[in-house]
Amino acid sequence: MSPSLSGLNVGQIVAATTIHVDRARLRDYAQASGDHNPIHQDEEFARSVGLPDVIAHGMWTMGAAVEVVSQWVGDPTAVVAYSTRFTKPVVVSEQDGAEIRVQAVVKSIDEATGRVTLDLAVSCGDDKVLGRALAVVQAAQDSRTS
Repeated sequence: MSPSLSGLNVGQIVAATTIHVDRARLRDYAQASGDHNPIHQDEEFARSVGLPDVIAHGMWTMGAAVEVVSQWVGDPTAVVAYSTRFTKPVVVSEQDGAEIRVQAVVKSIDEATGRVTLDLAVSCGDDKVLGRALAVVQAAQDSRTS
């Protein structure tokens, strides 16, 4: 069920979580996506091209971030638009993996269309890994004004 517009305010945090990613998850994602680029699997190769270690797939990072919105909405089909820019890679160490933090904040509310735009802050350690991350959610029909 999509969220209602009532009770939402610009600047309100509607969802926040930390997501762990490890090498096993990267292998699973590579199998599912068909993206077997060695920068996501092979530490030696990743370092040979100037990376500090294996990095998570950008599309995995993007998907993990919007999943936070899908869970808040309760209906993934209510997410009608999503865009971002990749700003830094998520470095995934063999021993510890990595933690990405995602926070969704109400950026704007369009009462006429029943749409809520969320600004997603996505980081790993001190690095912002996604920039200009915006998700647009269609609110429940009964929450629209006439």
